[in-house]
Amino acid sequence: MTDDFQDLSEHTPVMQQYLRIKAEYPDMLLLYRMGDFYELFFEDAKKASRLLDIALTARGRSGGQAIPMAGVPFHAVETYLAKLVRQGESVVICEQVGDPATSKGPVDRKVSRIITPGTLTDEALLEQRQDNLVAAVHAVERLIGIATLDLSSGRFTVSEVENQGLLHSELERLRPAELLISEENFLNLPKIPTRKQPSWYFELPTARRLLTQQFGTRDLAGFGCEHLTVAIGAAGCLLQYAKDTQRTQLPHLQGLHWERREDSIFMDVATRRNLELDSRIIGQREHTLINILDQCATPMGSRLLRRWLHRPLRDTRVLRTRQQCVGILLEKTCIESIFQQLRGIGDIERILARIALKSARPRDLGQLRTALGLLPDLRQQLLRLDNPHIRALAQQIGHFPEMYALLNRAIVTTPPVLTRDGGVIATGYDTELDELRSLSENATKYLLELENREKSRTGIANLKVGYNKIHGFYIELSRVHADKVPADYQRRQTLKGVERYITAELKNFEDKILSARERALSREKYLYDQLLDKLLESLKLLQASSAALAELDVLNNFAERADTLKYYPPEFTEKEFIDIVEGRHPVVEAVQDIPFIPNDLKFDSNIRMLLITGANMSGKSSFMRQIALIILLAHIGSFVPAQQAIIGPIDGIFTRIGASDDLAGGRSTFMVEMTETANILHNATRNSLVLMDEVGRGTSTFDGLSLAWACAEQLAKIGAYTLFATHYFELTRLPDICQSIANVHLEAIEQDDKLIFMHTVKNGPASQSYGLQVALLAGVPKNVVNQARLRLQQLEAQRLKMTPQQVELTLPVVSATSPVISALQKIVPDNLTPKQALEILYQLKSLVDK
Repeated sequence: MTDDFQDLSEHTPVMQQYLRIKAEYPDMLLLYRMGDFYELFFEDAKKASRLLDIALTARGRSGGQAIPMAGVPFHAVETYLAKLVRQGESVVICEQVGDPATSKGPVDRKVSRIITPGTLTDEALLEQRQDNLVAAVHAVERLIGIATLDLSSGRFTVSEVENQGLLHSELERLRPAELLISEENFLNLPKIPTRKQPSWYFELPTARRLLTQQFGTRDLAGFGCEHLTVAIGAAGCLLQYAKDTQRTQLPHLQGLHWERREDSIFMDVATRRNLELDSRIIGQREHTLINILDQCATPMGSRLLRRWLHRPLRDTRVLRTRQQCVGILLEKTCIESIFQQLRGIGDIERILARIALKSARPRDLGQLRTALGLLPDLRQQLLRLDNPHIRALAQQIGHFPEMYALLNRAIVTTPPVLTRDGGVIATGYDTELDELRSLSENATKYLLELENREKSRTGIANLKVGYNKIHGFYIELSRVHADKVPADYQRRQTLKGVERYITAELKNFEDKILSARERALSREKYLYDQLLDKLLESLKLLQASSAALAELDVLNNFAERADTLKYYPPEFTEKEFIDIVEGRHPVVEAVQDIPFIPNDLKFDSNIRMLLITGANMSGKSSFMRQIALIILLAHIGSFVPAQQAIIGPIDGIFTRIGASDDLAGGRSTFMVEMTETANILHNATRNSLVLMDEVGRGTSTFDGLSLAWACAEQLAKIGAYTLFATHYFELTRLPDICQSIANVHLEAIEQDDKLIFMHTVKNGPASQSYGLQVALLAGVPKNVVNQARLRLQQLEAQRLKMTPQQVELTLPVVSATSPVISALQKIVPDNLTPKQALEILYQLKSLVDK
């Protein structure tokens, strides 16, 4: 808003009202209800015109300036809201609350709701199978609190991390649509739409008071969160923001869930990107793990599967429980029947949130009624299965006969989309509503009788009685019969060729009918709100039921995928051990037409690293990723694409795969590679799985080779389970130095000048890299490849003339019997004076010079 608008006295009363409301929301689009339209003015109008492709007009003048204006019809506003939200905009809806007939001056208006990317609840605005989160971040020194809220389901979580690297990892996992930060924020944040909030929103006492009031508790100990500090501050800010935007109570927010980092397998930003869990590195969503894995019957099941996939668990008891459920579902061959029942249940998780927010539409209640009707049969089927966890889910799913009967009585068989035009409440539910409707329904019969009576009285055969919303009821006849119009007819409207009239009798009838219609709509709205309140009495039980249904859906999905894709149950052991027999890449196998070649892998206390060599395109990267994905699938409770998988304790998965620069961040390809490598070397442990693909290739040969060698040695010292792919054949000497490293290669053979990839992992290093053959396969011109072959022959000839010391990378080795070492071993530093220390330093220098 420009400075010209700050003196409101220069503007019309309507514009003064608009500008006062707009001043409270300067960075949001304000949709201002005027009659049958939502209007936007000034800069908002220009922006909306561009984003929505709607006409930009002008509304007179105010403050001496023409007012830019754009508008959308009130009945189509949801369509336009969806377009704005998808473009990252936040929108304020301002409704008329006064009566234009009785208002003196502008009609009273107030903000009814605020729609931001992170607080969506309307079905039309949401992605069905993805969570829509708003997050808040609060830091005090090095400790960072994270809180997330999915307003469309009521899921409210908190966690705390110790540094910005872990914060970025968590934000990559959560991918919030909107991030709240303090006005005093000092954190370096990823590219997420942020909104600054007053710093006092994050204060711990304020946050605790707000949260305990919301949950109706004395403290937060019952949620295991009493000891948290910065996370509670973030949660308090988040709750205040939700209240500010929704302008209503939030009864579906009934508790906090603390996500402890040590409960799950750690994956950093690079790992989530490189494993392509739900989006590919190139940005596409097809051919990803979730794309292959998700065949859930309900949207809420799909959302839960995504959460499991991005937070694999370390608790093997939970994982074994899930596997046992999958096993019994496979054994009893009930997957399809459960799937069909779940498909009819739909997304009641989000329906319940809309009921809580009083924004549920008639078809939401119709779907809830359908779901409740399916629960008894589903529950009985589950109780027949001999599995304690499935039976526990059946008990949690419950059954709600009274609520089902209530919805059956209250809601028509096929509800309309909206409540505004009525027709939602079933006949027989309310006597007063039935009487009011009867007046309207009998109107047709009365009007037909009136029309026939007036035809007889006037002698005009084509006379007819009609109605429209603007002029109400009328008697219409053509002008040629003007001389036959009775004296008691009063002209209401003149049209081309016809005249419309009204009589005192018709006017009395109109008043009676229109009043009945208005009263019927008002009564229906009252009954609908009353019904929502009645449903809220069982909200907690219904939410528990929807959570159990979502979990059942995921477990049934695991069983279907295992049956269809030939997945087998993994085993967990407390020993340091990974043994995978005939493992397969779940995505590559699903999308390629030819049979997938399975491969084995074994790590134990003796072998901790495999150095992988082989031609480009031979399958090194796919082999490494498939190992990570098999371990990941095992840790969400799924069966895995392997004949056998025995897996010891895993605390993290780290990857350094692929080559890409970070232009926006000003980092080269090599800098990105080294940053990711540094993160792995600092954070990997003996129980981590590490994938390293061609480390060092982004710089000169000897620099890269030296770095790759040193990184491999450091990982061997850490003892992490490591798959280290490289084209530096010098590294294949590492097993001679370190016994925990072994060489393997992906086999390829030449036949008739053609390269055939076998995609099988064999022991030992590769014999050559086949770079020229791969270049031919890639379409490099043959003359260029021939020239490269000549150059290769020259380089190999030069290499043969060199001494072995010139050819091989020689690393400095200090003999254990060196006089320098002997002298150092005799020194006891704590017993030395400064003078003695200086003298010893000179002695050591002289020994080195010799």
